[in-house]
Amino acid sequence: MVKHIGSTSDAMQNLLDIMAQLRDPDGGCPWDLKQDFRSILPHTLEEAYEVADAIESDDRIQLRDELGDLLFQIVFYCQLAREEGSFEFADVAQTIADKLIRRHPHVFGPQANDAQQGSLAMDAEQVLERWESIKQDERDAKQQYSVLDDVPTALPAMQRSAKLQKRAANVGFDWPDITPVLASMTEELEEVQQAFASGDKDHTLEELGDLMFACVNMARHLKQDPEQVMRAANAKFERRFRFLEAKLLDAGEQLENVSLERMDAGWDEAKAHGL
Repeated sequence: MVKHIGSTSDAMQNLLDIMAQLRDPDGGCPWDLKQDFRSILPHTLEEAYEVADAIESDDRIQLRDELGDLLFQIVFYCQLAREEGSFEFADVAQTIADKLIRRHPHVFGPQANDAQQGSLAMDAEQVLERWESIKQDERDAKQQYSVLDDVPTALPAMQRSAKLQKRAANVGFDWPDITPVLASMTEELEEVQQAFASGDKDHTLEELGDLMFACVNMARHLKQDPEQVMRAANAKFERRFRFLEAKLLDAGEQLENVSLERMDAGWDEAKAHGL
């Protein structure tokens, strides 16, 4: 029975009950009953990106709805795990609670009061360094022998590049400032040009990957998420291209029938409008 409840705990239990009912072999939803961990994974990734879209659009109502969709994915996984006897939602919640307490000793540890009073005050960078140090201790306890262990392979490639670089940087494998980063981008671009001129497609693609990796490094040194940088570039391209389409349509022209020079003129006009 679907209920409208005010308290957080009751609302969460209501959601868990709804999920259990959807998966009930006796009267549940046929689609939900067919799903497994792998089949709902694409939906989870899609919902995560829809959360990102809502944040970037500054639409709090949309964000509330998209967060609900993402939470439903978590609840779905927990129901599947509950059915096979591996874990339940409460285990997931307790695991992250324990992790947050363990990784925030400056808030929850025995020295928390001193930190709050200022004698052990930490800024955001110091907190991040402590966090990474604790994570490394956890990896050591699990006998993970590389600092690159457990960086998920399913991450978007640019995001995974940034994480790999960050892990290496944490043990000193990094340039001290941005100047050599810029130089490496120039060097990689030259190598792309040389590979392309040689006619070797495979080598060209390899060098192109190196250039993209160097661009991710640039974003990391600027303390920016390369995925967000790329999303912003995509959005800018879309704004300008839509402007170009609208201008041609207003002029009674079809995009596929005009010359590249005509398109370039419209593109430059979009740039002149600050798009």
